[in-house]
Amino acid sequence: MDRPVPSPSPWWMPHVHADRRPFLLSRNRIQAGVRAFFASRDFVEVDTATLQTSPGNEAHLHAFVTEAVGLDGSRAPLYLHTSPEFACKKLLAAGETRIACFAHVYRNRERGPLHHPEFTMLEWYRAGEGYEALMRDCVEILRLAAETAGTRTLAWRGREADPFREPERLSVAEAFDRFAGIDLLASIDASGATDRDHLAAGLKAAGIRVAGDDTWADLFSRVVVERVEPHLGLGRATILDEYPVAEAALARPSARDRRVAERFELYACGVELANAFGELTDAAEQRRRFGAEMAEKMRIYGESYPVDEDFLAALARMPEASGIALGFDRLVMLATGAARIDQVLWAPVPETGR
Repeated sequence: MDRPVPSPSPWWMPHVHADRRPFLLSRNRIQAGVRAFFASRDFVEVDTATLQTSPGNEAHLHAFVTEAVGLDGSRAPLYLHTSPEFACKKLLAAGETRIACFAHVYRNRERGPLHHPEFTMLEWYRAGEGYEALMRDCVEILRLAAETAGTRTLAWRGREADPFREPERLSVAEAFDRFAGIDLLASIDASGATDRDHLAAGLKAAGIRVAGDDTWADLFSRVVVERVEPHLGLGRATILDEYPVAEAALARPSARDRRVAERFELYACGVELANAFGELTDAAEQRRRFGAEMAEKMRIYGESYPVDEDFLAALARMPEASGIALGFDRLVMLATGAARIDQVLWAPVPETGR
């Protein structure tokens, strides 16, 4: 008779903790260094509430839901936030100009070497400054993390990146052309509307699978995952810039080309580390985009989340700003050489469904 496979030892067993402890101590030092970095630049560190009326309105982010019970017995849903973004932007509307936040955030349906249902997001915002300033911040934070961890190289699964080299800055359209031979912008008109069939023809010519029910967004994501991401952040960091407006629900359109948005993602060692925006402050347009995202979520997953009306009201008062969300645990992984995200979490969430 087959014997059951023994479960791995839990993280709190002394021998397991002893293996993890060097990563965790490096995490603490990197976090202290990042806090000092922001304090020296006149950022105010803020602490946002985890419970929100809306967890965010992006189609492919999944939230944990709970319930608030009033003194009168009334009940209302509340969500664990997927990002502190809405609260941070409300603080910008309130008058703050430079803020930074280490927030525990929660995303359902996520578990793997780079994903955990609860993780730490580092977000920071600059009112009145363009998102190029965030690119410069990223360069300095990568170098700070490496120096603090006592290394000159970021590494993950045999891939390396030198944080002391200037990052490559590459537009999404350039990446599609270079790595897949696809003219992405030819499938987007001047208003930002997308042409699914045109992009599908490009994928077929490149030998990439196309299904009959694929949307333009599905096709876009497939190219990014299969052809683009494996090439990013190798040897040095990559700033993947100018996402199509249709793939940047919270970013403002580029003044240079209205088909694309002021959005970039930071990659190192093939790992996505950060997502940044020149922030959209048009509340009516933001409401329209949220509606489109939730319609897509309902189509794919059969569920949607409410819109935070308080956030939209604050957005109408928010100054022009740039903001970024960086996966702090992933940064620690690359700086310390950890292979899995749970190695750099002090108390990982137990796995379920075994």
